[in-house]
Amino acid sequence: MADIDWEDAYCAEGASCYRIGVDADGNSYIAVAGREDAPLTDTREALSALIRDIKAGKADHLLDGV
Repeated sequence: MADIDWEDAYCAEGASCYRIGVDADGNSYIAVAGREDAPLTDTREALSALIRDIKAGKADHLLDGV
């Protein structure tokens, strides 16, 4: 596996923690904290687009009723 530079975990209440990382080859990774051996992988551009869309509210419907 590539040498991944993981950010500190992003945690909600309880044990819902996620980590985001990148490698030198331009790949991005999202994993459940403690399960970094099984990440979701894509390009840095895809991760950037995901973050921009979340910040723009395009995933807010996923939070309805929470």
